Amino acid sequence: MSRSAVRKEKTAALKVRKRFRWKKAVPIYLMVLPGVIYFLINNYLPMAGITIAFRKINYRDGIFNSPFCGLENFEFLFQSGNIQVAIRNTLLYNVAFIIIGTVFPIAVAILFNEIRGKLSQKIYQTAILLPYLMSMVVVSYLVFAFISADNGFINKSILEPLTGESVAFYQEKAYWPFILIFVNQWKGIGFSMILYFSSIIGISPDYYEAAKVDGATKWQQIRYITLPMLKPTVITMFILSVSKIFYSDFGLFYQVPRNSGTLYEVTQTVDTFVYNALMNQNNIAMSSAASVMQAIIGFILVVAANAVIRKTSEENALF
Repeated sequence: MSRSAVRKEKTAALKVRKRFRWKKAVPIYLMVLPGVIYFLINNYLPMAGITIAFRKINYRDGIFNSPFCGLENFEFLFQSGNIQVAIRNTLLYNVAFIIIGTVFPIAVAILFNEIRGKLSQKIYQTAILLPYLMSMVVVSYLVFAFISADNGFINKSILEPLTGESVAFYQEKAYWPFILIFVNQWKGIGFSMILYFSSIIGISPDYYEAAKVDGATKWQQIRYITLPMLKPTVITMFILSVSKIFYSDFGLFYQVPRNSGTLYEVTQTVDTFVYNALMNQNNIAMSSAASVMQAIIGFILVVAANAVIRKTSEENALF
């Protein structure tokens, strides 16, 4: 058989193989298609609205026919006076959330790993994950039931019987950094714990058996085996948290303090500031400018955090 005939046979076989592979892949692509369409509509189509941040919006002309104004909306945003407080609160709360939201879930995941009873493990997992599944509206009413000045559990059952006085928590700014950090941790610890717990149960038991043979204590096993093995998960979660350091949970900072103006100094974040600016002042351009600023800073922080991790531990960097 000539070389040309062999080539033709190979080409024909390759075409048949590719056609067969394509037919097998079609159902997979059809399954992925709804998610891709949703992703494009939800994430990329609204990006056209970024131009609002650089325009002087005129409702008669519409978004895309309104005149450009450069960075005037950003200047007005920073000249408003309240955005500095919102930025400060957003950054400080997120730093606290990252630190506490890393230490406590890891500690709880390690403790969960020591539970040997399957039924007990399921009961505890369900109990600790339940707050994560609650709406922030429900959480806000639970918080109100505890700290309300009139009928709150803390005032009526603890403070008044002991001291004869009650505390108007919704009027006192000093308590709210602790309340918000506690509520955020109580609600989110279950989800974070499951992520770390899944990494812990994936560690080979051979490491712990070898450590026991060498006489290692439980604390030494945690320090020299569990924690180092959790490093990739911790780094991934850290980078994801850093990407959202300029964002805040709107429900946590709006619903839980019940949007009390007295507490704005310690509860106002960039997200609630944007919402209030939009609802009270109807200032779409300034709200859009704040959102664009959040996106740009978040992108820069992710790239910077990943670059630092890549220099110290290249195998754990995301990109």
